[in-house]
Amino acid sequence: MTDGLVLRTARPEDLPRIGALLADRGEPADAVDHRLVVEDPDAGWEACAVVVDGDEVVSTATLLDETLVLDGVEIPASQVELVATDRAYEGRGLVRALMDWAHERSVARGRLVNVMLGIPYFYRRFGYTYAIPISATRPVTGRPEAGGHVLREAGVQDIPAMARLQEAEQARADLRMPHSPALWRWLVARDGSTEWLVDRDGVPVATGRTTPPEEGVRLCEVAAVDEAAAHALLALTGATEVTERPVSVAGAALEPFLGPAAEEANSYYVRIGDPVALLEHLRPVFGRRLAEGGFADRDGEAVVSFYRSHVRLPFRAGEVGPVVAGGRMQAPGAEGGAGVAPDMLASLLFGPHGIQGLAARFPDVYPGPNADLMRTLFPPVRGDLMTFYMP
Repeated sequence: MTDGLVLRTARPEDLPRIGALLADRGEPADAVDHRLVVEDPDAGWEACAVVVDGDEVVSTATLLDETLVLDGVEIPASQVELVATDRAYEGRGLVRALMDWAHERSVARGRLVNVMLGIPYFYRRFGYTYAIPISATRPVTGRPEAGGHVLREAGVQDIPAMARLQEAEQARADLRMPHSPALWRWLVARDGSTEWLVDRDGVPVATGRTTPPEEGVRLCEVAAVDEAAAHALLALTGATEVTERPVSVAGAALEPFLGPAAEEANSYYVRIGDPVALLEHLRPVFGRRLAEGGFADRDGEAVVSFYRSHVRLPFRAGEVGPVVAGGRMQAPGAEGGAGVAPDMLASLLFGPHGIQGLAARFPDVYPGPNADLMRTLFPPVRGDLMTFYMP
């Protein structure tokens, strides 16, 4: 890098300086989170990069492995977190260099999608788009009964129970991102949030996560086996806000106790570095959709143009063959294809509108003459993502 700055993998001797930088630009709990990640063998120091000026750490970022699951197909993904730059070094392209490092590392590790939370607009400069809605946070307006349940803070030994409860709730979503085993370990050990379990006769029946009391108790990631368990979790945590979870047991159970949400959009950032590789990975998803959508006995190809490039998805008997990549295609309708602006691909694959909804919102997305085929391949997707930090 210029001016004598060096970007490299973080080292154990950097820990105090990275922690001080993260605490100064964010929260003291961020330093704890960073230590938990780099000292865990599932992540390690290779997961963190720093920019140094001599011995001083002046910028840092950490890359976490994640797994998205779309209609049962696992998608290797990653998430950039714990990004911070010394105020005296802002505006010199250090975050851009660290994001390049993160994306190169993602590719080297076989990750096909980058998902992240971040400040408004900033990460759009690095190829991210807003694609997957974040559920609204709503005020608690009533308090249900606990009904004899017992609330306790969860520990490492409770991770299997929490994971089972979350898996049952996330199974209702088309797209999900569960916590990895390593992330569960970090969550029960960190200071910035608390994992809870509700027991009924000694058996875990509900789980959730809250912000610290000094931040106002917000409850999210609520998972419960039934209405009574969800009611007990809200009653016993004393939460004043709840991040809703639509189309879930807990979501339906808590609805009567929540007020209206603020009318503002909030979404996860998504970046797709290699669209062809991702579409190739998703061939089983497309094949299943065709088979279930009335195309099981039909042969053909789906043409999708991103205008400066395009892809062809040949299909036969409900199976999609290898994706064929092509060049510029400005008028896909003439080829029987659809047009999708390249920055809309993440929304097309992972968002709640599908190609039909996107076409109603954006002039440079349209299904073309084979609209039934395109609607079958690219339907609305309901997502349920769980991330290190509460959105």
